[in-house]
Amino acid sequence: MTPPKPYTPGPADLARVEKNAEDWTLVLVRPLRHPPEAVWQALTDPAQLKEWAPFDADANLGQAGRHVKLNTVGTPTPMVSETVIERAEEPRLLEYRWGDGLLRWELEAIDGGTRLTLWHGIDRRYIAMGAAGWHLCLDVLDHALGGTPIGRRVGPAVMQFEGWQRLRDDYAAQFGIGSDA
Repeated sequence: MTPPKPYTPGPADLARVEKNAEDWTLVLVRPLRHPPEAVWQALTDPAQLKEWAPFDADANLGQAGRHVKLNTVGTPTPMVSETVIERAEEPRLLEYRWGDGLLRWELEAIDGGTRLTLWHGIDRRYIAMGAAGWHLCLDVLDHALGGTPIGRRVGPAVMQFEGWQRLRDDYAAQFGIGSDA
């Protein structure tokens, strides 16, 4: 894992919220400068997940029906989620549960890269925190794929990073919720 390097995240413009009564889904859309095949590997390969994701995986996520343990990184008490990969259509679609939330990753080839769209079913109390966290993870992913790693930023320690706090507050304002969410 690369130690974190200084960087300043861009504006809080990657996410929106889809609301269905009490069920909220965080949707992040991110253009990446890398082909879908490279992004797919970063989403599914345990060694690459260790560079950017908020969890470690004990197996490759790229096979539907596979049982995988996802272990949250940097938390005082380990949170291990056992999941089954629900859909894996390389290099286009990946779907599985992380804890109580469904993660759905869609990759679309665009000129010179990939449009990554993540849907994350998340408790509304944590939606702004989740948006800020995923924003940073996707920044780290983009840098890692580009050969300029800036280091994984996950767990409670990320809350001390000034960029995370700004993103959380900006996303909370954008979503019309309090910044403690």
